[in-house]
Amino acid sequence: MNIVYSAFRGHFSDSPRAIYEALLERGTDATHTWVAAPHLRSTFPADVTTVEFGAPECIAALEGADLVVSNDHIPLDWEKRPGTTYLQTWHGTMLKRIHNDVLWAPEGRLAYLEHDIARWDLLLSPNSVTTERLRKAFGYGGPIHETGLPRNDLLSSPRREEIRAQVRADLGIEPGQTAVLYTPTWRDDLVFNKTGPQDFEFAIDLEEFAARLGGDHVLLLRLHNMVMDRLEVVDGSPVRDVCGYPDIRDLYLAADLMVTDYSSTMFDFAITGKPMIFYTYDLEYFQNELRGFYFDLAEVAPGPLVRTSEELIRAIADVDAGAAEHAERYARFRETFTHLEDGAATQRVLDLILPAATAAGQPTSTTPEGDDDRAER
Repeated sequence: MNIVYSAFRGHFSDSPRAIYEALLERGTDATHTWVAAPHLRSTFPADVTTVEFGAPECIAALEGADLVVSNDHIPLDWEKRPGTTYLQTWHGTMLKRIHNDVLWAPEGRLAYLEHDIARWDLLLSPNSVTTERLRKAFGYGGPIHETGLPRNDLLSSPRREEIRAQVRADLGIEPGQTAVLYTPTWRDDLVFNKTGPQDFEFAIDLEEFAARLGGDHVLLLRLHNMVMDRLEVVDGSPVRDVCGYPDIRDLYLAADLMVTDYSSTMFDFAITGKPMIFYTYDLEYFQNELRGFYFDLAEVAPGPLVRTSEELIRAIADVDAGAAEHAERYARFRETFTHLEDGAATQRVLDLILPAATAAGQPTSTTPEGDDDRAER
């Protein structure tokens, strides 16, 4: 069996990586090929076979595959041959509206991506709330399987403390330091209507962060994969640029709390039970004009919403009080969005794609008739 993997158009990460590693551990008889972005090939293990994203070898691999596993659109011109299965894992629960549901998109972008959606044979959903939103947004009529996300199994692994310690050591985080993982999402207008040198904005006052929180805190900056430019980190800065770290799931374990805005990372991080703070300095614009939301973040967020850098730094300094205040909300958030994140999502996916080689009797999917409105409450 020939299997081709694609994660974020050339990364070695996410649910495709979790599925790949599980197949290797199982000893499945297969040829594995990864689609790699040219600038990221060095981040792939030396024994992984790669083809350059978009190159003729990539097209040939996709067209010769028995199974294609991707966590995002593959916006390339290739013909899926009869008998090939395309598993679309997608890459998270959505707060932000996607595809046909967005308030705005560049002309022609959505129509082009429709060609990829037409190839999908199986689509994964991380929870019951998201299933019908995915179907509607993509206009997808095929099977949707509620499995949870394979990438998140590590967060429930017995090895999670061991991995946390190793990642913190690799990043130079001292014992006793509080690691703040900052995961801002991308802004459509900055990326598609780019007029300046950068396609993201860094809205935290680093001088104030350093002065207030000193050596007790380190800020781990993880930008969205759609954003290519990076903040220039100077010596002595409390910021660690972890944008190039291979897989964000390791960073979830290394962090002590998360700061985000509207990113789907909030749903993954909730599995850890660690505190979250929402830096929503452009909330009304993002929600009402730029992208749109599937539910009201202010009503559902499992942590405080802050609007200024000063408020953010104060919330980080007093994170325990904020966590206590939002404990009930956090519990509801986890019940709604992480009910399938039990460490067994990868096994459920393997049951789907390799039914003859898996143990019988394990649940694989449900596809509810209607949307679950728990996120709105």
